[in-house]
Amino acid sequence: MWNPDGFLQALYEERLQDHTHDFDVGWQSKKIKQFQLLLGDFPPFAPDMKPTTIEVRENEEYTRLHLQITTYPHLKMPFYLLIPKRGIDSKSKRPVVMAIHGHGYGSKEAIGLDPAGIERSEPGIHNNFAVELVKKGVLVAVPELIGFGDRRMMKDQQYEPTERNSCFQLASSLLMMGKTLAGLRINECRRLLDYLLTREDIDGEQIGIMGLSGGGLVGAYTAVLDERIKATVVSGYANTFKGSIMDRNHCLDNYIPNILEVAEMPDLLGLMVPRPLFIESGKEDKVFPIKHAKEAYSRIKEIYRAFDAHAALEVEFFDGGHEINGKKSYDWLIRQLT
Repeated sequence: MWNPDGFLQALYEERLQDHTHDFDVGWQSKKIKQFQLLLGDFPPFAPDMKPTTIEVRENEEYTRLHLQITTYPHLKMPFYLLIPKRGIDSKSKRPVVMAIHGHGYGSKEAIGLDPAGIERSEPGIHNNFAVELVKKGVLVAVPELIGFGDRRMMKDQQYEPTERNSCFQLASSLLMMGKTLAGLRINECRRLLDYLLTREDIDGEQIGIMGLSGGGLVGAYTAVLDERIKATVVSGYANTFKGSIMDRNHCLDNYIPNILEVAEMPDLLGLMVPRPLFIESGKEDKVFPIKHAKEAYSRIKEIYRAFDAHAALEVEFFDGGHEINGKKSYDWLIRQLT
């Protein structure tokens, strides 16, 4: 009798009614500008990225570089760059995919390493997807998202990276200053794009992005805001806010104040139209439930059809949980870029 459920539902429905479902002229650019404002206003990027090589490792099928760039004053981003050896030509330019890890211990999880940097036998929910992609002949850039692994707050580094991240501290601090952790991570990925475009071995016209869960958030919205990204794979994230983020206790890095004043999640993901988009969701995913993933896909399909771009949208609802699948998405992404 005294629970607030009905009150919250009524507010949610009111917000949805405020959104127009007519894709009129200017709909896309207007929504993108509104969304960008909600992510927060960040200072200008550091003028000099100061790219630095930390380590070079040779594998049988690829070379693994560990690099860092300066994104903002007082802020550096480490990342891995995997360069394929198959059909290598030092004078050729290749497509590149940005592989964005989700919650866990950071970028090492996407390249098959444990927190100490040692190769592991179990692939985990990321299924070593950065390695699987480089084996298909494209370069793969794997950023360490701020708040995870080696980029945690000092007070959290006394714990193992598998035990604690810095998402709550970072997100709450940024929210108090009118900014979001999602916005910071997206902007840093865009700065990494700036760096990738300076490399002579990368084809700047063929850039893709793929991310899982929280990395799906960062990857998808980086693509929404940056048209340099030509194709996107969203794994274990595409859903509705109502059916996922608002339905359970998620990490604070998922929350963007006033987002429902602009759009529900499917409409945000639909802002990538007409660029190619692949969605994969596990039928047993308990974090981003399949029921609402299918609801989101139906809405995104409606948007792509409205722009006569339905052929650019693909989906796979696979037998599995909250994890990278890749059985169809890897080859799809390679096809879009080659």
